[in-house]
Amino acid sequence: MSMHRSQKDRRRFLRDSALATAGLAGGMGLRPVPISARLQQGRTAASRGSATNSLSRQFAEWVVGLRYEDLPAAVVDRAKGLTLQNLASALLGSQTASAKQAMAFVADEEAGVRNGGTIMVSGAKVTRGGAAFANAEMMYAGGKWDTFRMLTHPGTAIIPAALVATENAQVPGRTFITALAAGYEVMERMAADWIPTVMARGFHAGPVFSIFGAAIAAAKIMGLDADQVHAVISLCTNLAGSNLESRALREGAAVRNAMLAVALATKGRVGGGEAVLEGPAGFYHAFAGNNTGELTYSFTGEDRTSLDRLTTDLGSSWMFLETLYRIYSIPGYNIAHIDVTARLCEEHNIRYQDVDRVEAVVNWLETQYPSPAFPTQREDVGEPRRGGTRFYSAYGVVKRGFPMLPGTPDPPEVLELMKRVTIIPSHQMTLFGPRITIFTKDGKSYTRQATGREFIWDFDEEVKRIWPVAPGLPIPSAQFERLIAACREIDRAANAASLVDWTLAG
Repeated sequence: MSMHRSQKDRRRFLRDSALATAGLAGGMGLRPVPISARLQQGRTAASRGSATNSLSRQFAEWVVGLRYEDLPAAVVDRAKGLTLQNLASALLGSQTASAKQAMAFVADEEAGVRNGGTIMVSGAKVTRGGAAFANAEMMYAGGKWDTFRMLTHPGTAIIPAALVATENAQVPGRTFITALAAGYEVMERMAADWIPTVMARGFHAGPVFSIFGAAIAAAKIMGLDADQVHAVISLCTNLAGSNLESRALREGAAVRNAMLAVALATKGRVGGGEAVLEGPAGFYHAFAGNNTGELTYSFTGEDRTSLDRLTTDLGSSWMFLETLYRIYSIPGYNIAHIDVTARLCEEHNIRYQDVDRVEAVVNWLETQYPSPAFPTQREDVGEPRRGGTRFYSAYGVVKRGFPMLPGTPDPPEVLELMKRVTIIPSHQMTLFGPRITIFTKDGKSYTRQATGREFIWDFDEEVKRIWPVAPGLPIPSAQFERLIAACREIDRAANAASLVDWTLAG
C-alpha cells in the first residue's frame, strides 16, 4: 500500500470512528489547502465585521452586559469551588522553592508600591502585575489546579487576575463571581477545539489562551466598557505566548501580561484591527496556523472546526461547566486512573494480592504528552516509571486513593504492580475517561468505564476533597475553615478582596 493511500485510509478511519461528544479523542494529518483558497477564506472571515460584529466585539459586548443574575446556579457554585481549589493550591505552593523565588523576585523589584496588589501568604504590596504573577506562580507550584480539556489550567491565571483587580476596584462578591464566569467562558470557548493544534505548533495552550481569560476577568471587575474590552482582547493577541521546548514561563507570565493589557486599555490604548482573532493575520492564524478552522489534531477526531462556534449560544450554553478539579498534584490525565481503579476495587472487594494484571484503555492523546507532534512522555510504551499512568493505576489498586500532600514514600506494592499494568491508546475514548479492567488470579475480570466527569462536583464535595491539605498549609486549620466559609459565601460579601486576607500567614 502506498504512503498516500495509507494516510488517506487513516484520515477516513479517524473521521468515521469519531464520537459526537465534545472531549473525545482523535487526530489526523491535514490535506494542504491552496494558498489562494486560504487567502479567500481569510478575507471572508475578516469581512464578517462589516455584516456582524467581529468575534472580539461579540465577546466584549457579552462580557460588559453579563450580570450576576444571568448566571445559572451551577455556574455560581463552580466559580466558588474553583476559587477555593486555586487558593488552597496557592497556600500549598507558597512553601515551594519556585514560588518563594517568584515572591522574592517581585518583592525585591517592586517593594513599596501603594496602590498595587497583595502577594498572598506574605502580604507584600507590589504592582498589580507583580502580585498577579507571584500569586499565579504559587497556584501553579501547589499543583491543585483546575483543568479544561487536559492541557489548560484556567484558574491559575484567571483567579490571580480577578483577585488583584478586586483589591483595586473594591467590588462586591457578586461582581467577582460574574467576572470569573466571564473569564473562564471566553477563554475556554477560544481554546476548546484548538488546544491540540496549538500544542502541535510548539506553543503551550495553557498560557496562550489563559491570558484572555485573566484579562477578561480583570476588565469586568474594573468596569471597562465594550470598546475597552475589545481593546484588551486585541492587546492580548500581541502579548500572548509560550514555548513547549522551554516551558520556563507559563500562566504567571500570561497573567502579568493580561494585567498590562487591561492597564493599557484603561488608559486609552486602543486595540488594532477589528478581526484581531479571526483575521487573515490574526490570533488563530498565528497560533493555530490558519483562520479557516483546520485542525492538526483534535479531541473529536474531526479535522476542522469553525470560528463561528466561539460565540454560538454565548451565555446560554456554558462551556465553563466542563472545567474539572485536578485534585491530585499529578498530570491531569492520570487522576481518573486513581479514582476509577480504586472504585472498582471497592465495589468488588479486590485486594492487591488478588490482582493478576490491569488494563487501561485511554484517550490516545493522553499517552503522548505534550503533543503527538513531539511527545516527551509516552505512557503506553517503554518501562513503567514512577509518575506514569501505570504507576497511578497501580496506586489506585494498592491504596484506593492517592496522597494529597507530598512526601509520602511509594509503597513497594505499587512499584511492583505497575509492571503488570498495560495502557492501550484509543481514538474513541473520552478525555479523563479510561476503561479499567482488573484481571484477578482466579481467572475473573472486572471492568469500570469512566465518564470523564468524575472530577466535576459541587462546592460541598470540593470542601471534602480539598480538606486533607489542611495539615500542610502555612495557615492554621481554623483559618483555612474561615477561608472555605468566605469562598462559600463570597456572593454575599460586600468586598471580595477579603478572600486575600484569609490567606495571610502569621
